[in-house]
Amino acid sequence: MAGIFVTGTDTDVGKTHIALGLMAALQQRGLCVAAMKPVSAGCELGGSEGERGLRNDDALQLSAQSSISIPYQTLNPYAFEPAIAPHIAAQAVGVSMQLDVLRRACTEIESQADVVMVEGAGGWLVPVNARQTLADLAVALGFPVVLVVGVRLGCLNHALLSAECIRARGLTLAGWVANEISTQAVYVEENIAALSQRLQAPLLGRVPFDGQADAARTAASLDVTPLLASVSADEPL
Repeated sequence: MAGIFVTGTDTDVGKTHIALGLMAALQQRGLCVAAMKPVSAGCELGGSEGERGLRNDDALQLSAQSSISIPYQTLNPYAFEPAIAPHIAAQAVGVSMQLDVLRRACTEIESQADVVMVEGAGGWLVPVNARQTLADLAVALGFPVVLVVGVRLGCLNHALLSAECIRARGLTLAGWVANEISTQAVYVEENIAALSQRLQAPLLGRVPFDGQADAARTAASLDVTPLLASVSADEPL
C-alpha cells in the first residue's frame, strides 16, 4: 500500500489528465490503483437515487479509472458548487475543511489498493482553511510527489518554485510531467530542456496536446519506472 500526490504548477495545467494517465500506466504494470480528489470546486448536483450530492467532473473521471469502487464521499470528501478557490467556496457555505477528515479518507482508500493517486487542487499552496494548505495534506500523507508542468509562458518560474517548496517540506519530488496544454505554445523544446536541467527529478514524460484526454493514450507517453522505484522506497508494494 502506497500513494502518489499529484500537484501542478497552476490550475488548468492538466493534473487530472496526467493523473488518469499515471493510473492507467500503473494498472498496465498489474497494480490495483485507486484515486482520491480531496477537495474540489465547480461541482454539480448528481449521483444515484439516495446518494444525490455535489459531484466534480475530475473526481468522477478518477473514480471511473480506479481499479476498485470507492464511495464518492470518500473519494472526494469536500465538494463545492462555485468554481472558485475551495477555501473561499467552503467559507461561503459555512464549512471548515479539516485535514484529519482528508487523511482518514485517504487511509481508508489506501488500505484497499496497491497505490492511491491523490490529485490536489490548483497548485501546491492552495489553502484548505485559515491555517493550512494542500501542502500540509501532502506532508501529512508523506507520499512522493509528481509535479505536472503546463508548458506555457511562465512555466519555468512556476515549476522551479513548486519544486523548491515541495522539497522544503521534506517530501520527495518523484518526477515531473511536461504537459503540452495548447497547440499555440512556443519554444516548447527549450522550456522542457531548461526544466530538465534544473528540476533534478526524473522527467516521466512529455504529453502532447490531446483534446480528448484519453488515459490509455496518455499512459503511452509516460514512463512510470522511476515512480515505481520512489513508491517502493516509500513503502513496499
